[in-house]
Amino acid sequence: MAEKKLTLSEDAPRIEDFLDTVLDLADFDVDFEVSEGETLHPDFENPDLVVRFTGPDVELLLANKAELLLALEQLTMEALRMAPEEHSHICFDANDHRMLRIQELRMSAQAAAERVKKTRVPFHFSPMNSRERRILHLSLRGETEVRSESVGEGPIRQVVIVPADMKTLPEPIRPPRPRPEGPGRPGDGDRGRGGFRGRDRRGGPGGHGGPGGRGGPGGRGGRDRGRRG
Repeated sequence: MAEKKLTLSEDAPRIEDFLDTVLDLADFDVDFEVSEGETLHPDFENPDLVVRFTGPDVELLLANKAELLLALEQLTMEALRMAPEEHSHICFDANDHRMLRIQELRMSAQAAAERVKKTRVPFHFSPMNSRERRILHLSLRGETEVRSESVGEGPIRQVVIVPADMKTLPEPIRPPRPRPEGPGRPGDGDRGRGGFRGRDRRGGPGGHGGPGGRGGPGGRGGRDRGRRG
């Protein structure tokens, strides 16, 4: 049975309604547009729909390897009740991040493959979502001396490159847990480790969350963001 394709007429309004709600609640100053997919890298990605973000806060979406952009993408796919095998039908992008990321993953896959050929030591990539893992696998599909496999489950699922004749796959590498914030040194009082006394260092994304931030209660109000004319 063929997978159902996403369309502008049926699915774009659902994406827009969901993103309008989330972005207004988060008070991100960004706009977006839903358009039909492009085939810049058809061998690696061929989405039905692309959601492109622009605006003053777009760099927040791209910070830390586009963590927020990927989170928005995942939440949207959950809201649309898309099965994991359907996730490649939609793509979120900003400042051509996806095109650059595909190139980066392809180069990383080739460099890691050469390393494994020379050392015969497995190479683990950091945990990635299913779409980025797929790009790594496709980048190495023509290799004969090494192969790529996915190991681990859930948030630690990652690609490992191993010699082609290796029978037993290595265990996934778990990312280190962040160290808990310990109490300050005796005599530090409420300064903390940074030496700040009484400064409110909240801010969330962009540093303008909370009362008194940009836009105040209500944010951007009724801005019609992302609607097609």
